[in-house]
Amino acid sequence: MDFLNEMNQSFEVVEYMKNPITVEELTILIQCLGISPIDLLRKNEQVYKDRFKGKILSDNQWIAAMIEFPKLIERPIVVKNGKAVIARPTERINELF
Repeated sequence: MDFLNEMNQSFEVVEYMKNPITVEELTILIQCLGISPIDLLRKNEQVYKDRFKGKILSDNQWIAAMIEFPKLIERPIVVKNGKAVIARPTERINELF
């Protein structure tokens, strides 16, 4: 957020851990990122290691897993004008401008 403030850009923080994201929202977000659902997974999360490591799931099944366990979703994600980036490192936000 500091990076966006420094760039003098307005933004909205979506706290999907507090307000769960829907399947439709997550699907659109993945499309905006231009990646596959599996590429949005945080594979170092314990829930991934315990429940999903080594499993082959369909895109819909990975999306369902992220809905059930939102900690699996990479973050932060920044969206602008229908495009999105996983903002790690923060400088990736520049790709949206």
